[in-house]
Amino acid sequence: VAKLCVCDLLVAQCDVNCCCDPDCSAADVSLFTTCSVPIVTGDSRLCSQKAAIYSLDVEANPPERIFKLIDQVNPSVFCIHATNYKQALSFSSPEMPTSENFDQLLKQFGSASFSAEPDSWNMNTDAQNPSDVNETYSYEYGVPIQTADAFLRLPSPVVSSWCSDANPAGFLVNQATKCIRSVSVEKCGNIQAVSMLFYINSSILAVNITVQSIVVQSLNGMRNLLNGSDVLRLPMILDELCINIVLGVSYHITYTDTGEIIEAAASFVLGAINKEALSIQQSFEISFTQVNTKPVPLSGNPGYVVGLPVRAGFRPQGYPFPVEILFAALVLNTNKYSQLTILQSTSNQDCLAAQGARTPILFGYNMISGCKLRITAAMKCQPLTQTLLDLLKGQSFPEYVASFGNSQAQDVLDWVPITHLHTSEQRIYNTFQSSCQIPVSLEIEVKWTKYGSLVNPQARIVNVTATITTTTLKQLPSGRERTIPITSSVVFTDISSPAEPGYKAWPTINAKLPFDFFFPFV
Repeated sequence: VAKLCVCDLLVAQCDVNCCCDPDCSAADVSLFTTCSVPIVTGDSRLCSQKAAIYSLDVEANPPERIFKLIDQVNPSVFCIHATNYKQALSFSSPEMPTSENFDQLLKQFGSASFSAEPDSWNMNTDAQNPSDVNETYSYEYGVPIQTADAFLRLPSPVVSSWCSDANPAGFLVNQATKCIRSVSVEKCGNIQAVSMLFYINSSILAVNITVQSIVVQSLNGMRNLLNGSDVLRLPMILDELCINIVLGVSYHITYTDTGEIIEAAASFVLGAINKEALSIQQSFEISFTQVNTKPVPLSGNPGYVVGLPVRAGFRPQGYPFPVEILFAALVLNTNKYSQLTILQSTSNQDCLAAQGARTPILFGYNMISGCKLRITAAMKCQPLTQTLLDLLKGQSFPEYVASFGNSQAQDVLDWVPITHLHTSEQRIYNTFQSSCQIPVSLEIEVKWTKYGSLVNPQARIVNVTATITTTTLKQLPSGRERTIPITSSVVFTDISSPAEPGYKAWPTINAKLPFDFFFPFV
């Protein structure tokens, strides 16, 4: 029981306030405020068993962990005195029917009732067939990806910006990290973390990690793609330079609908350092794609995750006939990742120079951007209005927004139409030939709500409104100029209703009495 720890959730890392975590050092324990699990026992149904007691000695400097092993007695009269047959406490794994054992299983379990005698069970459950080991493994979301020696490493900064190799890659968790690694030319051949072999020498159970591509980066930042990616390039010293050191690794995992990993590939960026370099910045990334599907970046599963882009798309011509092609242009538009975008601010704040520069709208982040437009007397109203609309809305402003972060294109009801509000858009007042209406701002309001269980609510977008604000521009005299600000903004509004407990209605009594029950009073 001393080895059990129910609060040890992180692999090879110390869990906060988990006093039974073996990964926690004395320095980590000194920062604990309490023990989240003060007592650890085995099976609570036993009459007598060992119990591990954890506590903190706050009077010590620094605070220390106190461990005690005691005998705990269960006062229940239905407790188990001795576990002489441990398999009775759990269900046995059923035998899979095959062409060889089908007749035997049919004879044993084919009747209306069957016997489950202990002699018919496999007593040696710990023994496994060597041919079945590491053949298949189905993962669940967030579970660390296992390898032959430990788990798939995705280095990331922990406390400071320095790389820590103890960060495991979680299944279906797309990550992108950057960290700093200490290096030197004299010892570059002995540092494992800058070698390609460190990232591909271990297989994901029965799946080997293959090298998909290798990009070589020079000292001035130029990158070249190598033709052959099957050659292992190890760090080496050449002309006072250390070449072939890993600057970036990108994993791409292919999995099935049952959570089984069937393919793993890695793309590398290799570079060189000179004697003056004391550290390098490494970047790591991992992405997942289901087999026989096109990779489309998701922004949550299912609800949106704060900081990820809001997904958007279009309705093709011909809708609603046929329905099968609805949102087929979702991944075919000019926006590569099908995201809702706004105007991107530039350093010079020139609107004409910022045309085409867009930045994705990140869920949960209120954003504002803008630029300045210099208007001269020679500018015409209608071309100027169209230029400002293209600047604010982009070349192809989407028509729909995904209500969930993982909404698929074929799920029509999972897409929310964008409501457009504007006044006098592209309209010239004929009564005033010397003035016109031009758009100066785009305000996008995204209303979202918490959906699902209170324990793990999911963010769901329910309404998106895009409002164009126009202003009247009068004709300027010849030779005069005017500068007006152009702005774009995004606001996220939480419209979730407060949670209220639900109760069942009181039962109603539908009693039928005889017609003379109250005789002779009525």
